Amino acid sequence: MIEAGTTLGQVRLALPLDALENRILLCHALRLPRVALITQSERVLTADEAALLNALVRRRLDGEPIAYITGEREFFGLPFRVTPAVLIPRPDTELIVELALERLVPRGRLLDMGTGSGAIAVAVAHTRPDADVTALDVSEAALEVARGNAAANAARVRCVRSDWYSEVDTEQFDLIASNPPYIVAGDRHLSEGDLRFEPIDALTDHADGLSDLRTIVDGAIARLVPGGWLLLEHGYDQAGAVRALLAARGFAEVQSWRDLANIERVSGGMRGGQRPA
Repeated sequence: MIEAGTTLGQVRLALPLDALENRILLCHALRLPRVALITQSERVLTADEAALLNALVRRRLDGEPIAYITGEREFFGLPFRVTPAVLIPRPDTELIVELALERLVPRGRLLDMGTGSGAIAVAVAHTRPDADVTALDVSEAALEVARGNAAANAARVRCVRSDWYSEVDTEQFDLIASNPPYIVAGDRHLSEGDLRFEPIDALTDHADGLSDLRTIVDGAIARLVPGGWLLLEHGYDQAGAVRALLAARGFAEVQSWRDLANIERVSGGMRGGQRPA
């Protein structure tokens, strides 16, 4: 328990979390930049500051993710607002952004399906302001977060409420990207760690983990221009199954890419045919 009158230097040593989480919560509670924890180490906490910090630490000790406590997470070098309505953006998903940027043609049209916080769509649109980026989600609460993140990062993104392809049924894109729900129903990880606090419908398809991936793959050919790419993030053990789905639908150049942990994290393929001039 942190008490009023404790100095910042003493607080940093007394907090029961790891050093990084201690720093994040202390900066958030006191609205201080990181350097101030050093330059103002003799500053003493007021009663209100101590009470707020204790409340935040208790939430973390109860398992609530740091990103939900602070309301923010960095992704692809950009700040993203996050709420319990969306998944917390993770470094693994930066791989699909990198792959999309490599394959998206100049002034290309990109569709991000199940956008959540808007991480993929906003990162691409911010990096490639020439792109025409559309972000879909069935959750209006998620779209509200995505719109805010697009505005905050000066990224031009069209956000559309849609049950997968339903609201873009007649449109075509140069690239489709998605990080859909892919955890198998009943997986023990859903009741562990940060996942306990994240929106369940964004984590699992409540089935075999592949049903939403099938829906996306099945509808992609009709909504990609010839030469367009489909990129899908998936579980650590699903790469083979996703490649099989892509191959069965006639995609070319089907392959998987590994994340920083050397896990096959993204699979994709290209629609055959000659790209329009």
